[in-house]
Amino acid sequence: MDRLNLLSFAPFRLNRLATEFSNALAADYARFGIDIPEWRVLATLGQHEGPRSAAYVVRCTRTHKSRISRAVSHLIELGLLERQESGDDRREIMLQLTTQGRATYAELVPILLEREAKLLSGLSEAQRRDFDRLLEVLEESLGLARRGEE
Repeated sequence: MDRLNLLSFAPFRLNRLATEFSNALAADYARFGIDIPEWRVLATLGQHEGPRSAAYVVRCTRTHKSRISRAVSHLIELGLLERQESGDDRREIMLQLTTQGRATYAELVPILLEREAKLLSGLSEAQRRDFDRLLEVLEESLGLARRGEE
């Protein structure tokens, strides 16, 4: 019988790394009263000027719609997000950052980019490019859209 060495199993290793990266970043945005799913909503909407649907956020983040729904509700309570009716389909709710949400996003982005740089500081510039390329290959093999293409 074959045995699986969990510590060398690529899906487990990727998940463990992703969890550790997320937890390291979470300390930064926890100061703003938001958690990981809420940051994902904020970050997804923050990269666009116009509103996006909750379904779009679910697709981009690969986070379950119930978690996104709870995150949206909390972000609205915090005054960072607002709901809008879609002009095309009244059943579809569009989400957009408020002025306060945009300010929070703008304040967080440099902090998180600095944290990312520290997390990747053990890699040379060539290794970072290779790492990025390998992530793109894995994303493509899973049918995930590349960054910024959704």
